Amino acid sequence: MFEGRTQKIILLILGTVFLVGGIWWLVATFFPSQPNIVNFPPKGSMIVALGDSLTEGVGASSYERGYIGLLKKRFDIDIVNKGVSGDTTKRGLARLDSDVLLLHPDIVIVLLGGNDFLQQVPREEVFKNLENIITRIQKNGAVVLLLGVRGGLLHDAFSADFIALAKRTGSAFVPNVLEGIIGDGKLMQDGIHPNDGGYQKIADKVAPVLEKLLKAVVPKTTP
Repeated sequence: MFEGRTQKIILLILGTVFLVGGIWWLVATFFPSQPNIVNFPPKGSMIVALGDSLTEGVGASSYERGYIGLLKKRFDIDIVNKGVSGDTTKRGLARLDSDVLLLHPDIVIVLLGGNDFLQQVPREEVFKNLENIITRIQKNGAVVLLLGVRGGLLHDAFSADFIALAKRTGSAFVPNVLEGIIGDGKLMQDGIHPNDGGYQKIADKVAPVLEKLLKAVVPKTTP
């Protein structure tokens, strides 16, 4: 008798677990929670891109064919391109005030770290600089869209750090924008920089996240 009752209790518990799990899945699927992004929603659509040669568009047939130029065309919006070839996170941090904060942007795209890897800058220093960049931008009132880059040839030593950084700082995030591009001769201009096709793929990765930010912009009301 007790054995049969025990089986019924177990079945009841399992049924409850599956029911709760199913409800949770439906809620998560159709009513996703708002990501904890600092300064979200953006107060406007003034965008600045801080980065290195990838942001500048080196390797593209024209700077308009770099990923920033492609995003500008896709969304019919101006993006101030502050990409400087050869920049490390330290150099990006040094010019943050003059190139970014003085412009009072609403959204800042940050793509740095590739040159740090090439110059063998310690990983801890790289992500300390990035965190300083992000928090200073956020204190200025802007949303940060952080773009990850690969930190290694055979193994991506930056992947977990970028994910943790985005979560810790409350940044919108696109992981490893060169994933599936670097190493593919059809998409690379040289060993480091994409060609037009490669930049198109980067733009395609960034666009969905940027679009969500732009759609959430609070309309300015006239007095």
